[in-house]
Amino acid sequence: MTLRLVCASANPDKVAEIERLLAGSVELVARPADVPDVDENADTLIGNARLKAEAICAATGCAAVADDTGLFVDALPGELGVHTARYASDRPEHATDPYGANRRKILERLGAVGAHAESERRAHFLTVVMVVWPDGRELVAEGRCDGVIASGERGRRGFGFDPLFVPTDGDGRTFAEMSDDEKNALSHRGRAFVNLVTALR
Repeated sequence: MTLRLVCASANPDKVAEIERLLAGSVELVARPADVPDVDENADTLIGNARLKAEAICAATGCAAVADDTGLFVDALPGELGVHTARYASDRPEHATDPYGANRRKILERLGAVGAHAESERRAHFLTVVMVVWPDGRELVAEGRCDGVIASGERGRRGFGFDPLFVPTDGDGRTFAEMSDDEKNALSHRGRAFVNLVTALR
């Protein structure tokens, strides 16, 4: 019997990616439209994933899956992490173009601190995935991808920081220059959900 999980995310880009990653292993159910957004006010990725999964589980009475991802940039300690999705929320354009605003800000900040060489732009993504069941059980999985922040945007695929992130395990292309399958084989989220499926089995 296939496990059914309600997806806590309302981000259509992320939901589509999770569906591809879980295809054939888990039946992913969309979050009900009437469930309000969860205030992600924890100070860790696992804390935010737990908040989201618990809220959706409580609202639906079904097992729920949530993830939280942070980008960590060596030259900008403490600037992103749990605040990654809202990195440029201090800028007016973030309301209408959050992905673009976040990318422009990180490029500006790296320039401001003098991080121009590739060796000065090291970064990694970390994804934490959590499943919560109505009886209180939890299952956690993680995935990490190391890389560097490119000097400019490259590629038209993906979302978020994909046009800027060049994975160390790749061939020099950004995530946004890769096909979905190529990205998922290397990405933090891909690795986290592979680890989750393994644990569920």
